[in-house]
This record gives sequence, structure tokens and C-alpha cells, in this order.
Amino acid sequence: MKNHSHEPVTIAVVGSGYVGLVASACFAEIGHRVICVDNDEAKVRTLQAGGIPIHEDYLPELLNQHRGGRLEFTTDLRNAAQTAQAIFIAVGTPQSRTGSADLSFVDAVASEIARSIDSYKVIVEKSTVPVYTNEWIRRVIERNGVPKDLFDVASNPEFLREGTAVVDFLHPDRIVVGAATDRASALLKQIYEPLTSGEYYRGDNRIPGPRTESELPPLLLTSTKAAEIIKHASNAFLATKISFINVVANICEAAGADVEEVAKGIGLDSRIGNKFLRAGVGYGGSCFPKDVAAFRNVAELVGVDFGLLHEVEKINEDQIHRFFQKVRSALWTFRGKKIGVLGLAFKGGTDDIRESPAIEIVKKLLSEGCIVSAYDPAAEARTKELIPAGAQMRYVDSPYAAAQDADALLILNDWSEFAELDLAKLHYTLRYPIIIDGRNLYDPTTMTEHGFTYLSVGRPGLSQPVDPISVFHEPRKRDKA
Repeated sequence: MKNHSHEPVTIAVVGSGYVGLVASACFAEIGHRVICVDNDEAKVRTLQAGGIPIHEDYLPELLNQHRGGRLEFTTDLRNAAQTAQAIFIAVGTPQSRTGSADLSFVDAVASEIARSIDSYKVIVEKSTVPVYTNEWIRRVIERNGVPKDLFDVASNPEFLREGTAVVDFLHPDRIVVGAATDRASALLKQIYEPLTSGEYYRGDNRIPGPRTESELPPLLLTSTKAAEIIKHASNAFLATKISFINVVANICEAAGADVEEVAKGIGLDSRIGNKFLRAGVGYGGSCFPKDVAAFRNVAELVGVDFGLLHEVEKINEDQIHRFFQKVRSALWTFRGKKIGVLGLAFKGGTDDIRESPAIEIVKKLLSEGCIVSAYDPAAEARTKELIPAGAQMRYVDSPYAAAQDADALLILNDWSEFAELDLAKLHYTLRYPIIIDGRNLYDPTTMTEHGFTYLSVGRPGLSQPVDPISVFHEPRKRDKA
């Protein structure tokens, strides 16, 4: 964007993690002055120097465009808080041992903000937090001696999908604002006006996405408690859809039906929709596992039995075990087997390996004595921090290098390039033509026609053990000696 008819707002975003960095770049993109604060000096220096710490489409372009202009990075929270009109808290809320969200970072930031306030501020929860967090932030600030008329605390949850977060921010399904006063809601409306008025979508250099001048994103005003619950309930519901279709997939395997056909039939019902009805190895990432546990914990604290979420978590854990058993059925024994792995991040389009089903499966393979050759377009560096390269664990630079002389190839996330492999080349590269697809990226008939033993999730015949005689034969088209 170049020209702006709205009045820009000075915004401080506290936290340069996934949410904070995307929010900072996108607020700058729609015309505001943004000060992104982090207490990690090395990270701030990296951001100031042009480094990009996470993999996210369009983020490098936005940071390069606005850094040094509308966007700055600093470790000075006090100065940022005093300068800003709105202060967005986007620090981590990791899962505690009890399953609840650990709000210690939020508490620390709120206390520091309180010591910096010298004029009216709107303090905004951007992190995913449980209901009542708004009230606790208010108490912390008041206990530090800030008069009630000098601040409001609002909730503005994020609904960002890793891999498409920039597009999700700038072309949102909805913008939820939980505020207790007209003054706070008015400032947040002003911040999002470039989107809700359509101004951003008239710009020549806008990030492309589904929203247009005629299809503007709705802004929903709610209480702060409702906004807090909306975020957790949304993620818990989506996780429930994933676990649901995975159980349906297991039924399909046993019955000889195709879960892809079943999911299509379910998804055509407008009351249900087709999103998040993809069977696979289970959900992961930084949001769903943590938010399901936190929402379940909130329910327990207020005396509500939300047993459904226990089952959602259990199904997700079982799905990884079921897939691993599928691999075992194809290979019979593990020790010394060479396994190619495509995908390490919890899904395609990101480098995030937190709670990744792929990582759990790789760990299981290594513990069984397998030799793993793994490829992921973005997540190799992060995975190496967790699983260093060695005699058993090798990191390679292409899908075909992962498949080279492998006893089987596992597809564990859904990067688009994994669905576009040269099947003839892949067949030639593998030692044995076994592919076990945890994301259902290929058509079983096509794979059979190309000579593969192909196992996927929730499709006919997959519950039957692989015939070792038909699979472990002598090399086909080349000398493998």
C-alpha cells in the first residue's frame, strides 16, 4: 500500500514469534506505524538486519518493504509502550504440565507495560489465552498503580494458519474484537478500517487473497470473555473435525470403503463443509494440541465436563500409532531397514515442527533401528536441533534423495511438491516400490498401475497386511548389487 485515507495508529506488538511477527508486518502493510518488541536481543538484531526467523509466504516481502519505515524492531518495551496508542500482547502461552496455558509471559509483560503507562492505552490480548485472562491483565495493571481511566484491556484473537498466515490476516474470515468500552472498540475499529472499508483491497500492491471490495471481512464486536472463548472453541472444533474424519477413515479401512469419497459426501452438506475433513496421521503444530488441552482445562475449572475433548486428544495420539503399525505391516521387521521420509514439519508450507506427527514417527523409526533419510523443504534446520544428523538419521536435499535405495518411502506432510513426484523416477530410485502415504496425496489405482505397493489412510484394502512375496522381490530394472 502506498496511500492511506484512514488515520494511522501507532501500535506496539510485544513478541516477535509467529503471531507477533506476522501481525507486525501486516499492521504495517495496512498503513500503521508498528514497533515490534522482543526481549531476545539476538533475535531483534537479526530482524533489524533483515533476517527472517520463520518460513511464511509473503512475510519476507512485507518485512523487507516496511522495515525501517513503518516497522521497527526494538528491545525497549518501556519506550514502545509510551509511544503506542495500542499495545498488542503476542507472547507465548505454552502448555503447562496440567494442560492449562502458562500465562507467566503475559503476566510479566502486563506488569512491565503498567510501569510504562503515562497516557491512555488500549492493551490487546493477541496471544491465545483462556477466558478471564482479560480480567487478570486488568488486575495486574491496577495493582501497579495505573488509574482505571488510563487504560482498557481488549481481546483480538488471531485466526492464522501457518503457511498462509499473511493472507489469513489480510483477508480474514472475520475480525473478532472483544472490548468493554466504546473508546477501546473505536480504536480497534480504526486499526482494522483499511480492511473493513475495502481500502486495502483497492490498492495495486495488495497481497492477493479472497477478499475484495465487494466481499469485505466482517468485524464482530463481543464481550472480552466471548472473544477469548471464540478462539479456543474454534481451534477445538477444528481439531474435533480432524479426529472425527480419522476415526471414519479407520472404519472405512475395516469396511473396504474409501474415506475420500465419504469425506466428500459429508463435506457437501453446507452445514458441515469440506474443510478439515482430510484423513491422515493426525494434527500437530503450535495451536491445536495446546488449545484443545487448554480449553478442556478451562471447562474443568468452571465445572463443565468436556469429555469430548479427551476423546479428540486420544484419537489424535492413536492415529500416529495406527500409521506406525501400517508401516510395520509393510516392512515386517525394522532393524537395519532404510526408510525415506518426506515431510518433517507438522504440515506443508511451514517450518514448524512443534507437536509434528512426522517427528514422532521418525523418532519411533530410529528407536526401532531404522536408517532414516528425510527431506522437508523448510523444516530441516529446526529438526536438526531436535534430531541431529548421524549414522541413523540423514538429511537430504530432494524427495528422490530420500527415496534412494530405500526399503519404503513415507509421505508425512502435504507439501505440494510431494504430490507432484515423477512416479517412474521414484519407482526406479526406491529399492522396493513401497509407498506409505500419511496424507493421501495419490490415487491408489494410479500408484498400482505404476507398480507400487501403496498404502494410505482410510482407503480400501489398507487394513490387510502387505504380501511380502509380491513386494520383496529381486530388483526390477537395474542392478542393485
